[in-house]
Amino acid sequence: MPEEETNNNSLVPIQNTGLIKVGNIIKITDKVLKEYSERALEVFYKSVIIGDQEWMIENLNVDHFRNGEPIPEIKTDEEWEKAEDECKPAWCYYDNDPENGKIYGKLYNWFAVNDPRGLAPEGWYVPSDAELTTLTTYLGGESIAGGKLKEVGFNHWIIPNEGATNETGFTALPSGFRRGNGAFDNIGDHGYWWSSTEFHTTGAWGRSMIYDGSNASRYYGYKTFGLSVRCIKDKL
Repeated sequence: MPEEETNNNSLVPIQNTGLIKVGNIIKITDKVLKEYSERALEVFYKSVIIGDQEWMIENLNVDHFRNGEPIPEIKTDEEWEKAEDECKPAWCYYDNDPENGKIYGKLYNWFAVNDPRGLAPEGWYVPSDAELTTLTTYLGGESIAGGKLKEVGFNHWIIPNEGATNETGFTALPSGFRRGNGAFDNIGDHGYWWSSTEFHTTGAWGRSMIYDGSNASRYYGYKTFGLSVRCIKDKL
């Protein structure tokens, strides 16, 4: 004769799990569900440590500021120039093609980089000119750092992709840029990245890399240009 099942409806906490046992049924507590929901909303970014810095290994691809407000996507040349005139933040895909965004991320004008609402996601920030110098100095100087940062091969960089080893894992890509008049240029042969450091009322510092050299050159760009952004991790 089979044993009778015990009808036990008492709540039995399962230690250190956040679960409870009700009779023969395991249930998840509201606390665990809340924590799981909050965790599911977090976005995790792949990164690499180079020296004392931790860098994203992909270009930024967000369309909202850190506070949740949207960053305007601007497609037409006329609207891009208007954003320049009004000093307003903007982003776009290269050639306004979302397929390019899947590879290269978004291009941002410097007004988006410098917006007080925060372009970088929580826990990250746009590096200063000094922090980019720290990176290139650690890698042996501007003349060779680019090779150590560039993606290897010709899937994205055109021949000869000189000096590329990607020994850092940074995986820099030739995402090109957008000019102040709205024209797109240099995809496949140049990559450009903003810093958070202003140089002049009309421009800011960044870095550039090229297909036929190993340089990671200090670069001055007009704030109206659309460049890539690579974020650095907050230090705890």
